Amino acid sequence: MKYLVLLFALIAAPLSAQTALPPAPYANQQIADPALERKAKALMETIRCLTCQSQSIADSNASMAGDMRSQIRERIIAGEQPEAIRAWLITRYGDWVSYEPTAAPILWPLWAAPLVLLGLGLLLLRGRIKRKGRA
Repeated sequence: MKYLVLLFALIAAPLSAQTALPPAPYANQQIADPALERKAKALMETIRCLTCQSQSIADSNASMAGDMRSQIRERIIAGEQPEAIRAWLITRYGDWVSYEPTAAPILWPLWAAPLVLLGLGLLLLRGRIKRKGRA
């Protein structure tokens, strides 16, 4: 009987825990200085929401996006430049967090693949046209 009570307590304890933390200070509050807010907003529109994955953090209502918006605004207020904040976010969450593509050498094959495929397609098309002209 006491094992059953212990099992019930272990199952019920997480259900009574608080799940929602209060939002970060600048999650939904704009910076008083309009120029700084424009900088922050422009950066937020280029950062992907890690929860939603199809929205920028500027458009997302996810709590993680709110935390990221707050961090960006706090760093902008502290005088950090948007590119430094982007670099910090990429270091922390990976390249995928940024909507702006990088030009890292490891990605060059990815950028070259469409051109190579287009060239191969044109060569195949040219060969077909020549064969049809002979017939």
